[in-house]
Amino acid sequence: MRAAVVQMTSGADLGANHASADLLVRQAAAEGARLVVLPETWNLMGGTAVALAGAEDLEGPSVQLARVWARELRITVVAGSIGERIPGAQRIYNTSLVIAPDGRIAGVYRKLHLFDVEVAGRTYRESDSAAPGAQIAVVDAGPLRLGMSVCYDLRFPELYRRMIDRGATAFVVPSAFTARTGRDHWEVLLRARAIEDQAFVLAADQVGIHPDGAASYGHSMIISPWGTVLAQIAEGNGIAVADLDLVELERVRAMLPALRHRRPEL
Repeated sequence: MRAAVVQMTSGADLGANHASADLLVRQAAAEGARLVVLPETWNLMGGTAVALAGAEDLEGPSVQLARVWARELRITVVAGSIGERIPGAQRIYNTSLVIAPDGRIAGVYRKLHLFDVEVAGRTYRESDSAAPGAQIAVVDAGPLRLGMSVCYDLRFPELYRRMIDRGATAFVVPSAFTARTGRDHWEVLLRARAIEDQAFVLAADQVGIHPDGAASYGHSMIISPWGTVLAQIAEGNGIAVADLDLVELERVRAMLPALRHRRPEL
């Protein structure tokens, strides 16, 4: 199965973000990708006030655009994440969706772990605008079982192991990983999740400077169950495309049966 990850620099202009994503998704489909993953908050980035003001429900324009791509291009779209409005609440969910080729919403995942940290003198408090989700999501997408996660979730390996227990063969990691932490941790963590869980990892990251001054690392990549980087984007907007070999996944799991050697009873 051919898959692609999209890298972009989203800002506070919804229309401009939609236009940029549209070009990249269509480019990925033209190159044969049947699964396309967008980054975290691909539709809107600009800080807490922008996130709250621009929140949408699951029938909003960003999800509808993703459904158009899926139907028209006959692809599965992981619509990165959007700020999902919570009726009657002052916060939103950071929500990722899987859109099937018929345009149906096949899976919904609300980010579990919120990014409340201080990095290089800058404080990030995702919980100022977002509420945490409460459920794990593993979704069928053609021959794959996609384990869904978003950005900071990457630092919690127990989440990925739970998704393996639910049959995941690939993980999607739409992100806006900070430039400071990304230099030291991004590839290491992504390859670790692939190696320890013997699964494909598709990580679509934001890149560059956003309107609130936050800087995203980029380096979106696709990784094999052996931990090999199959495709990567260094800087700027673009796509990375790779073929996911399910036979290779089964070979790795059979050759090095670490998943079967676990001792969950302990």
